[in-house]
This record gives sequence, C-alpha cells and structure tokens, in this order.
Amino acid sequence: MIKDNLREFIDRVANSRYIADDDVKRLQEEILTGGLVSRREAEALLDLDRSLEAAESWGPALTRLVVDFVVWGVPPTGVVGNEDALWLATVLDVGGPTKTAMAIAYAILEEAGHVDVALLDFIMRGRQQARLAQIAA
Repeated sequence: MIKDNLREFIDRVANSRYIADDDVKRLQEEILTGGLVSRREAEALLDLDRSLEAAESWGPALTRLVVDFVVWGVPPTGVVGNEDALWLATVLDVGGPTKTAMAIAYAILEEAGHVDVALLDFIMRGRQQARLAQIAA
C-alpha cells in the first residue's frame, strides 16, 4: 500500500518528468518523515529512479530511504535475510543495475550486520556489467 500523499508526489513528478531538489526536500521533510513503510513504497520510488531525470540530491536521498527501510525497518533489524535480499536484488535489477541501485546495495552491505548472498550476487553482477560496458565502449 502507498500512502495518498506519496502517491500524489509520484504522480506529480511523473507528470513533470523530473525530480527537482525541492521535490526531494518535500519528500524527506513532509511526505516520508518516518521513512518508507512498505516494499510497495520502495518499489514505486525505485521505479521513479529508473524512469525520470533527477537532481543530484535524489540518489543519496533514495539510497538513505531504502537502506533505512531494509536494514532498520524490517525485523530482525540490522539483518538482511534471504527473502528481503531476494526481493531487493530483484527490484534493483529491473532494467539492469543503475548507479543508484548499486549505491543502495553497497550502502546496505556497509550498514547491515548480516546480508544474504542474494544481494552480494546482485553487486557482483552489477560490477561485471559495468566492466563489460567499459570494455565495449
């Protein structure tokens, strides 16, 4: 489920085709003051990341929101188990790993006490794709 004010935010930035610094500030200070509360909310914001241009503040803000949700908002806190790691790796890999998706995975790896191998596999695939892209260029 997605809260109405978050749905309105998503609709507004999707219509404008750009996430501005003011949008990021509003998201953090007014809409998601308590952070993400569901996988669906995280998925919706990750979809925006893949589909819209955004100000530089967007990536770090989205990273923090997802890390806080996955590492600290889902019990057991500080642990990213198999089910959560599989879900997150799948969502982050839609359309191929983006810069923000990789930042989220690395931030979770740094912050969590334990991370299931599914997320580590995503990181390795992302690194391999980045290397192949550099070779092809």
